[in-house]
Amino acid sequence: MKRIPYGHQWISKDDITAVVKVLKSDWITQGPAVEDFEVKVAQYCGVKYAVAVSSGTAALQAAYNAAGIGLGDEVITTPLTFVATANAAVFCGAKPVFCDIENDTLNIDPTGIEEKITPKTKAIVPVDFAGHPCDYDAIKKIARKHKLLVIEDAAHSLGSEYEGAKVGSLADMTIFSFHPVKAITTGEGGMVLTDSKIFYEKLIKFRQHGAVKKPDIGGWYYEIEDLGYNYRLTDFQSALGASQLKKLDTFTKRRREIVARYNEAFGDVEEIVTPCEKDYARTAWHIYPIRLRLEMLEAGRKTIFEALQASGLGVQVHYLPVHLHPFYKKNFGYKIGNFPIAENYYERAITLPLFPKMTGKEVNKVIKIVKEIINQYRRK
Repeated sequence: MKRIPYGHQWISKDDITAVVKVLKSDWITQGPAVEDFEVKVAQYCGVKYAVAVSSGTAALQAAYNAAGIGLGDEVITTPLTFVATANAAVFCGAKPVFCDIENDTLNIDPTGIEEKITPKTKAIVPVDFAGHPCDYDAIKKIARKHKLLVIEDAAHSLGSEYEGAKVGSLADMTIFSFHPVKAITTGEGGMVLTDSKIFYEKLIKFRQHGAVKKPDIGGWYYEIEDLGYNYRLTDFQSALGASQLKKLDTFTKRRREIVARYNEAFGDVEEIVTPCEKDYARTAWHIYPIRLRLEMLEAGRKTIFEALQASGLGVQVHYLPVHLHPFYKKNFGYKIGNFPIAENYYERAITLPLFPKMTGKEVNKVIKIVKEIINQYRRK
């Protein structure tokens, strides 16, 4: 039985041709394809600057560093995210302070942010869960009031829009991920977008060891002004990304079509809560997370998850809330019960397959299997 994964890249002949062309050129890293990719993403999102790096995690760390976040500082973010959002703050010596989520969008709840702000707070880091943009009007209003930066973790939301504006243009800095299950891929890779020249220059320096060239001294000469890392993206990865970017709108359109089909099919299944989309959002739908109404079922989430997998669906769960990981319990004192809405979601969540290359037959198969298994465990 061929398994339908929860997510998958779509690499075409034109992508391969673009990569091979660079591999045959004089530059396979630190060359012109990197800047070309950066310019194209910046133009697509409507911002001045973009800095490509080696992963989404590197993008987060670079953004935090550019923001001046360091030892003893705090950043406010959501517990419902991949751990990199919080880990990258810890890398900088900062403490992630979590704020619970909205029950409908599953994004950080702006009404809970202000009570988390202390003199140590440096930034608010909203995460566009599943690709649905956060409430940026409310978040930026709080940030302006308290003179904080907004760093958007948009790893899920390249191609999404907030009140007609592209994600990437909404925050002081925005990070993207180009992992294979994301909107477009470079294999591994990430990017930071900003309209600030100051942040841009800091980001460039951070990704290349903290080095700054001094041509007035000599063509060979450079200095390490600050500690940096080797977080560069290669030219052949950038060529793949630029080729993929041409198809982003097509990919997004297909994702939205599949989500519409799922919503229609599961709309009358009382045991399932489907994801929402607010009026202000046009979501690119990185994943399709459903919630089980377990009180209406004779089995727990684990049993249903395993039944779906046994039936050929590569379902997943996004995510164990960050504060429940042993590292965060041990080092920051978080515990079960701290963020009940995120915890309640996690206990009921299953991510169904969703990716642009899915065929209509595969989509129908997912629907059929999910309905059969829900019916099998429906409380009589």
